[in-house]
Amino acid sequence: MAGNGKRGEAHAAFRFAVQIEGIDEAVFSECTLPALEVDVLQQKEGGYNTGAHHLPGPVKPGRVVLKRGVSQTNGLLKWYRAVANGDHKQAERNVSVVMYDSMLNELMRWDFLRAFPVKWSGPSFNASNSAMAIESLELVFSEVAFS
Repeated sequence: MAGNGKRGEAHAAFRFAVQIEGIDEAVFSECTLPALEVDVLQQKEGGYNTGAHHLPGPVKPGRVVLKRGVSQTNGLLKWYRAVANGDHKQAERNVSVVMYDSMLNELMRWDFLRAFPVKWSGPSFNASNSAMAIESLELVFSEVAFS
């Protein structure tokens, strides 16, 4: 049992939603949350020849990657274009990724604060298969909060 008296259980990864401040069309088929990693600083000490002290350094945040089928709406591409045109402060938005249980109750929420897109990838076209045309958007952020 977890410390809160509830039994730990795993949940399916397909019940999720992405909420982007100011964009209503945020329906995605895939979302990859970033790896959050603390940089490690090594401090050597005179006389301590068998190793070094390891100290936590700054956090190296990863990127949120969102994928979806191409649609006629282009709000995500416009959002990316605002950043590409040098207006990243105006383009900053809060982005939330919400995970749901089988009864559609919210299980977890990751809030990425002051996020903006840094990479947009268009679909790959191939006349020999019937795969869906997918666009991808990568976001960076200033802070992440969990609830």
